[in-house]
Order: sequence, then structure tokens, then C-alpha cells
Amino acid sequence: MKKKIIIQTAIVTDHKLILETDESITGLIPSEQILVDSDNSAFIYLLEDQEDYTYIVLAEDLWSYLKTANELKLPVLVKSNQEQIELINFHDELEYILSNIKGNSNYGDEFVTKVEGFFLTV
Repeated sequence: MKKKIIIQTAIVTDHKLILETDESITGLIPSEQILVDSDNSAFIYLLEDQEDYTYIVLAEDLWSYLKTANELKLPVLVKSNQEQIELINFHDELEYILSNIKGNSNYGDEFVTKVEGFFLTV
């Protein structure tokens, strides 16, 4: 089973989005990929080490921060204690996944409706 890191808080500060967790991120590097957990209404940013992937869970309660960061093209970082990792290619990946979700019932109608209503309204 893949390790999941839950983000406790998110803040926009100094022109960047900081996603904070209590779990260790030591030795992890960005894989530059976002997946979807439509059952739990979450986006998953992948970090990796030499052995496996670690999922950074970006639950629905964080979506407003993700939307702001995406609109302003703010760097997105995950932080644990004094360590932080920039989630490289975050905006391109989010835009790509949002374009795939739009109108695509393969993600589940409820999730598609949530994402379209939140991220894709003008």
C-alpha cells in the first residue's frame, strides 16, 4: 500500500502556497504527476523515493487554496517541520487533469459535477 500524507493546513504566504503536514517528507522527490481519487473527492500529487510513491492527498477542503494558487501561478510547496519540497509542474498537471475531468463520467458524475462547479466556472 502506498504511503499517504494528509495535509493538515494550507496557507498562502510570500507569494506561494504552503501545504503543511506533520508527517516526514525526508528523501522524497516530486514525480511531477497528479492523480485523482474521485471516491474521496481528492487530487493526489505523487512524490517518490527509491522504492515507492508517496501520495500527497489534496482533499476537497483544500480546493480553494489550489484554485487560488493555480489562478495566480503561485509555487506550491509541501512542508514538514523545517523541510519543504516544491511540487514541480503542479499547475500544468492540475490544468491537464481538470481538462480530462470536464464532462468525463469515467471519474463519476458526482466528482465531475463538484470539480466543474468549483474549478471550471467562469
